[in-house]
Amino acid sequence: MDDSGGNLIIVSGMSGAGRSSVADVLEDLGWFVVDNLPPMFLTTLVEQVVGTGAAPRLAIVVDVRTGLFFDELSSAIHDLRLKGYRPLTLFLEASDDVIVRRQESVRRPHPLQGEGRLLTGIQRERELLGDIRAGADLVIDTSNMNIHQLAAKIVNAFGDEENAELRATVVSFGFKYGIPVDADVVADMRFIPNPYWQPDLRPMTGQDKPVSDFVLGHPLAQQFLQNYVDVLDTLRTGYLNEGKRFVTVAIGCTGGKHRSVAMAEEIARRLRERGSPTLVVHRDLGRE
Repeated sequence: MDDSGGNLIIVSGMSGAGRSSVADVLEDLGWFVVDNLPPMFLTTLVEQVVGTGAAPRLAIVVDVRTGLFFDELSSAIHDLRLKGYRPLTLFLEASDDVIVRRQESVRRPHPLQGEGRLLTGIQRERELLGDIRAGADLVIDTSNMNIHQLAAKIVNAFGDEENAELRATVVSFGFKYGIPVDADVVADMRFIPNPYWQPDLRPMTGQDKPVSDFVLGHPLAQQFLQNYVDVLDTLRTGYLNEGKRFVTVAIGCTGGKHRSVAMAEEIARRLRERGSPTLVVHRDLGRE
């Protein structure tokens, strides 16, 4: 069996990070979704569903709810690859405080909490998932996403499997709020003069034309864009050669309102021109 990986996804991640929401979106996109599968059955299921052509696209949700069986997930994925399958692994991440809020809002105990504290269960889960996260093809941090933003990212990543191009997400952010944990590459826009110090531009954002013109019109910004998009194009070729189909490009400035937003929009436009399906997310816009 030689599978390109375009029709087989393994979804895992932290409890409360959005696995169920992702499963719903994938079903809406026409994927056959199996939830809470013990890893010991992973190879058998893939061979019966994908190997026989019973379903064109299969997504399997595997997480710590399977208990002791979860320890077998890494070996099960390895076994699939030995048999010629190339599953794409999607890992859903969220910060501890966000997971706590989400768990408390649904009033359900964490699967590893037992009789202890919720945070203890979260920390234990992170330890168990460490290897899976490290080897994931795509990591999505849902901490600052609502359900619609998460759905848009899943549609961008898995909605059109006929396109084998590298799929990019360009995220603008403010350094004062922290670097996105799911970033593959990070670029700092604080070398460009800050529109914040222009009284007429301060209340605007990088999505407004006066701010965008101010940022993009600077000679250093133009030089950076030309060079950086060429670098991303080189990464694109290398990633595709290595079987990586997703990249998250984080573009930062001080507050994530002016420079990073304008530059992220322009980088995304240029990536689309070069054939890469690209989604733009402004993580910190409106946070001030």
